[in-house]
Amino acid sequence: MEQKFPGNDRQLEELKRISRILQIVQMISVSPKRFRRKDLGDRFEISERMIQKDLEVVRHGLKLDLCSSQKGYYFSETPRLPAVQYSLTEAIALLLAVQTAQAMPGAGSPELAAAVTRLEALLPSEFSPFVARLRIQAPMTAQGKHRQQMLMLLNRALVEERKVSMTYATRSRGGAVTQRVVRPYYLMPYVRSWQLVAHCELRSSVLMFKLDRILNATLLDERYRLPVEFDLDSYLGGGWGIIRGDAQPPEAIELLFEANTGHRVMEEDWHPSQEGEVMGDGRVKFTLRATITPEFVAWLLYYGSRVEVVQPGWLREQVAEEHREAVELYEEPESTPSIQMEV
Repeated sequence: MEQKFPGNDRQLEELKRISRILQIVQMISVSPKRFRRKDLGDRFEISERMIQKDLEVVRHGLKLDLCSSQKGYYFSETPRLPAVQYSLTEAIALLLAVQTAQAMPGAGSPELAAAVTRLEALLPSEFSPFVARLRIQAPMTAQGKHRQQMLMLLNRALVEERKVSMTYATRSRGGAVTQRVVRPYYLMPYVRSWQLVAHCELRSSVLMFKLDRILNATLLDERYRLPVEFDLDSYLGGGWGIIRGDAQPPEAIELLFEANTGHRVMEEDWHPSQEGEVMGDGRVKFTLRATITPEFVAWLLYYGSRVEVVQPGWLREQVAEEHREAVELYEEPESTPSIQMEV
């Protein structure tokens, strides 16, 4: 018989309340004079009396200057977190994470720069050359500014669970531009851009949108809830990468890499099902079970003659055909016209 511990239930409820209070602070900070007590009660599905108790914690426990108006609550000053102390290794780890983030176009922002400056103060002077390298960033292009604006807007939509109206340019159908209303579910960095997973009301399904193809977007007042049954891993399926194909079932894949390339491939985590085995002749047998997407085919073509597709047969033929077409493209014409130059 399962034994229940009342103390655990109380701890769970307290954690849920702490999370709710932090969300309330975030919502009021992002959207001042928008949420009244009833709005917050409806949002969290609790009584106004409980919301009032939460607001008292914000005022007297967190000591934030919370004010109210007929339109809703607001802070007289932007809430600031208390100072946080980091160990040397923690500060270095955070700076490395910042460096990684800066490599992703659109992730830079004045707030991120301010955070780096604060972290610098924690480090000994010997680390100054290392920190200086973090300040070197590529010039912000128009595309980078657009990404940053879209990331800020979509992250706000995720926090507040607000729908977004956006103008989107598709890659298919000749680059057709459509107006859509979406419910954002997840934002994910991928390669050199970002992907938005969202429910599209135009298509009545969950789709993936490349952030760079969102021409413009507007936050709507209408709210939504992330379905509890939605699971990102299940949505992405067993495909290669995150770009979904035609939702084909996973297949058993066997590849043979030449020795040096095979060892490098085995050093990386490409797919949860991958397995590598060094053969007697030094080649590497690489197997996995995945949905074969255009991304995967492009990955195979990258390795050229250094990889052989053993199975499935149809993939072997497709890759061979791609190579045959490449050879035809680069073959010299039968007769090369002479080039005459006047001296």
